Amino acid sequence: MMRIKIISPGKHNKLWLSSAILEYEKRLTKLAKIEWVFPKELKMPQETYSLLDVKGKFLTSEQFSNFLISKPSHTFVIGGHEGPCQNIIENASFKFSLSSLTFTHQMVRLVLIEQIYRGFEIFKGSSYHK
Repeated sequence: MMRIKIISPGKHNKLWLSSAILEYEKRLTKLAKIEWVFPKELKMPQETYSLLDVKGKFLTSEQFSNFLISKPSHTFVIGGHEGPCQNIIENASFKFSLSSLTFTHQMVRLVLIEQIYRGFEIFKGSSYHK
């Protein structure tokens, strides 16, 4: 089972957001163990991590699926409302962007977990992606 850690500072008590994220967590139960970390301020992760960054590489859903399946575990870092500090940007093993649009960090959590689910479904060949 894949292990996925998502580090995202800031508030996480929006009911509508929690409900939507929980739906994807349930769908992922048999595929991955999801760990959420909500620090008050973003600090350098101890493990290798990928950073969601508006200046990062754009991936298609298929490319993200291949990236996701390529390793048994992933740590994703989402910057807070001011973005990540330069040290976190410079030390990321991979930087990718979900869009050139700006989203709240709360919305990025939802889009990321949906893309993780989509990545598994693409790998399985299901019709979810079509």
